[in-house]
Amino acid sequence: MGDRWHVEVDCSVCIGSGMCVNHAPDGFRLDSARQSHPTDEDRDAGEEVLAAAEGCPVEAIRLTLTLAGSGEVVFPPEE
Repeated sequence: MGDRWHVEVDCSVCIGSGMCVNHAPDGFRLDSARQSHPTDEDRDAGEEVLAAAEGCPVEAIRLTLTLAGSGEVVFPPEE
C-alpha cells in the first residue's frame, strides 16, 4: 500500500486562481466564490495533487501524510 495524504485548502489564503484545478482536475474544485476545495480530503499520494500544491501561487494547499497517523507535512516545506 502506498502513501496517503490529507489535503487541506486554507480558504482564508486562497485567491481562486484555479491553478490547482488546472494541475489536478480530479483533485480540486472551485465553488461559486472561486474558493478551492479538495474533491477528497484523504487520498492516495499522487503527482497531480503535489503539482497543484506546488503550483498554488499563495501556498494555500497543505498535504500531510496520513499513513500510520504520522501527520508529517509533505507540502509546503517547513522552514
